[in-house]
Amino acid sequence: MTQIHHRPDHYLKTAVTDELAWTPSVNAEGIAVTVEGGAATLAGHVGTYPEKEAALRAATRVHGVTATVDRILVRHGHPVADDVDLAREAMAVFDRRTVLVPKDSVQVDVRDQVVTLRGSVDWHHEREAARQAVAALPGVSGVRNLITLRPAPGITAAESKERILAALARHAPGFAQHVEVAVDDGQVTLTGAVLTPAERRSAEHTAWFAPGVTAVDNRVKLSG
Repeated sequence: MTQIHHRPDHYLKTAVTDELAWTPSVNAEGIAVTVEGGAATLAGHVGTYPEKEAALRAATRVHGVTATVDRILVRHGHPVADDVDLAREAMAVFDRRTVLVPKDSVQVDVRDQVVTLRGSVDWHHEREAARQAVAALPGVSGVRNLITLRPAPGITAAESKERILAALARHAPGFAQHVEVAVDDGQVTLTGAVLTPAERRSAEHTAWFAPGVTAVDNRVKLSG
């Protein structure tokens, strides 16, 4: 496998800063970037929680960044709802069925504008849909997604592993052969080594699609 040529931290700092400025949904003026040992720290403030998420995703897109440290604060430029009203708005999202999440499967708690989600659903994409729905509400400063996944009956560990390996081969044959998959009682463990953080995230994303998966432990490393 081709090895990664590690980029100096000063180069990565410039690259991350440029990527933040390149991202339309991020106002990069309020974010400072430092890089040490390939780990990028983003500090400062943004106007909304989705903007914070977009900034962190932008940093991870930069080739050579091995980890991101979040020190971004959300500073709303307008009066925000109190916690009780924010919780009511969050539950209304699910009551209106605008999110593809089974009714009454999610409970909401809000403290200091941070929304905590609890409950259980069948699929990872349902859990992510719930998170994205409340993250977009005005006034939200953070989201703690504690929703768990219910195991799917009738799916064996061998079947889950076979389906994940087949999907990896379809999606990314270039690096799929370097990723190893183990499944135990719904818990998927990914090991091996790939070239980029994007490949590492792609392997994890693929594993979540398999039926019966309740957790993914991504131990895939970057080769270097």
